[in-house]
Amino acid sequence: MAANIVSLSARELADWLADPARPQPLLLDVREGWEFEHCHLPGAHHVPMGEVPARLAEIAAAPAVVCICHHGMRSMQVAAYLARQSEGQVFNLRGGVDAWSIEVDAALPRY
Repeated sequence: MAANIVSLSARELADWLADPARPQPLLLDVREGWEFEHCHLPGAHHVPMGEVPARLAEIAAAPAVVCICHHGMRSMQVAAYLARQSEGQVFNLRGGVDAWSIEVDAALPRY
């Protein structure tokens, strides 16, 4: 079982993703389909929050998972679930895609 959930700022995640020497995490976007279609981080995997339990084996296979939603609340719930269910490292993107748009990539549409 994962010991805890690490909260990452958008800048911290961007730095991680830009570091070729660091193993890359699974970017798990847990928003609804229309939200994901509107905007998402490059490389994000879409698994709506309600589908996470059914797809746990697929998600838990990743050594590190960063949970993402609009503002960081739904993703924190998923992160807590994953922390109880898996052995990998679990992270939550604090402020969600909205923070990413503000702090990292202004071209990512806000809603």
